Amino acid sequence: MTMLDRRLHAYRPDLAEARLEGRVEALRFVSGTPGRVTVPVIGLRPAPDLTKGIDTELLLGEDVTVFDRADGWCWVKAASDGYVGYLPETALSDALAEPTHIVTVQRTFLYLEAELRNPYKSILSMGSRVRIVGEAETRGNRYAMLEDGTAIFAKHLQPIEAGEGGDYVDVATRFLETPYLWGGRSGLGIDCSGLVQLSMLMTGRSAPRDTDMQSATLGVPIDRSELCRGDLVFWKGHVAILENPETIIHANGHTMTVARENFEDAIKRIGWLYEQPTGYRRPVI
Repeated sequence: MTMLDRRLHAYRPDLAEARLEGRVEALRFVSGTPGRVTVPVIGLRPAPDLTKGIDTELLLGEDVTVFDRADGWCWVKAASDGYVGYLPETALSDALAEPTHIVTVQRTFLYLEAELRNPYKSILSMGSRVRIVGEAETRGNRYAMLEDGTAIFAKHLQPIEAGEGGDYVDVATRFLETPYLWGGRSGLGIDCSGLVQLSMLMTGRSAPRDTDMQSATLGVPIDRSELCRGDLVFWKGHVAILENPETIIHANGHTMTVARENFEDAIKRIGWLYEQPTGYRRPVI
């Protein structure tokens, strides 16, 4: 049988996704059941073990397909990018109404009530999806109200059906100085390919999750002489967004943040560890 990328194909010796029947060996094949993330952000891991590093993260309101539940863990596939992994069962529900709004700022607070002076419940990242059932106003500030009575500053949300668009590079710049986090995909911590993916998601574009996937399939390859704003520069295991001919934006382990850096300086600095750029690609608009 063919060996498939375990990040994008749900299969184990005992169980596999139904669509893989005939391509992989497994004792059982299942279609899975729907689930939705109920916590602000949760790591997706390669094994049901909290000591394992995360591969990526899922945000509040994102959908998954659940293939297995055992010992407090769920084995799932993310609807947004097809990534497969394990997350705690407590982070999911199968009984949530459809989200109506998406968070459009880097981070926002979910307040216990419509009053910014009172305690907040949690912090939500850009890309989080919530169901809004009403509005409230306190001292001139307008809040969007959730079903449980919690509230979000209304200007930090946009109706999902409003559509998406705009310049994904502008979105990426909102994450400047966000801490670097391996596997991170939120405004609380993010890695290089997560920055590319989430920024594109917010402008209606889809992108694979990991750098190797992006360098192989995202957009079209171009020559360095063709580079312009929004193009991607790849090193082995790293990706940066070209802001202009002289400047890149990237989440990196050098500053441990999302940073703006001179392109030529970055090539020289990164070269000793990752050698020269391996390629350049232009996302298809």
